[in-house]
Amino acid sequence: MAFFKDIKDNINAVIEKDPAARNGFEVLLCYPGVWALIFHKPAHWLYLHNMKLLARMISQMSRWFTGIEIHPGATIGKRCVIDHGMAVVIGETSEVGDDVIIYQGVTLGGTGKDVGKRHPTIGDRVVIASGAKILGPFKVGNDVKVGSGSVVLKEVPDGCTVVGIPGTIVRQHGKPTSELDQVDMPDPIAVELECLRRRIVELEKILCERELVEEGHHMCVSCREDCMFETIIEEMATGKLNTIYGERAMRIKEKQEELLKEIKEAGEKTEEKEEE
Repeated sequence: MAFFKDIKDNINAVIEKDPAARNGFEVLLCYPGVWALIFHKPAHWLYLHNMKLLARMISQMSRWFTGIEIHPGATIGKRCVIDHGMAVVIGETSEVGDDVIIYQGVTLGGTGKDVGKRHPTIGDRVVIASGAKILGPFKVGNDVKVGSGSVVLKEVPDGCTVVGIPGTIVRQHGKPTSELDQVDMPDPIAVELECLRRRIVELEKILCERELVEEGHHMCVSCREDCMFETIIEEMATGKLNTIYGERAMRIKEKQEELLKEIKEAGEKTEEKEEE
């Protein structure tokens, strides 16, 4: 009877936590996460009673039907919800607490270096968003939220929010842990490219001056590793960078027009001399 009670609790948990779930019958028929957990219960029982081959066969059959791979050795708590579920992988020594929500693409895996306990232990009321990877034999505390696409490689205390690669704690018990703005972070690649562009402009300027001045006017341009970062980031944030590009394009166009005009005038003078 406990088996059917657990299934009922899982269905009710889905209805409670997923606004798209309309009734228990729909959840039972259409939610692969529920079926993955149903298959896991007998597979886990067989695994604990040393019938591991049969347990693995059941877990593989569950994977074929649902797209969710739960090793029969994993321990899953009560009222666990696997939403959408495709490509979820839960390793052999993983332990998942009660009232946990796991979204698609999540991996509870190992690093390949450990023996024995190789996979994470997840606390109660944890939310693991889509694509997150939790790798290694450490504990993720109660009431933790793991952001989409995060890669968590070390222990997380209770009540934290973890984001990024590698996973960084940005909130604890509802309060920010730092002043880092997770939304408006500068793009390091864009900053590097802009820094290189400015250095090229300076080098072109030097070459032009060396060509135009009879006695070479030597300029030394040095660029520290972080010399322009703050300026570039500020210009990106204010939109000034677009203005800089626009003004430079206008100056180039004006120089081109002046050069064409000079060439045209020189050609006309040459024609006049030939006529004389």
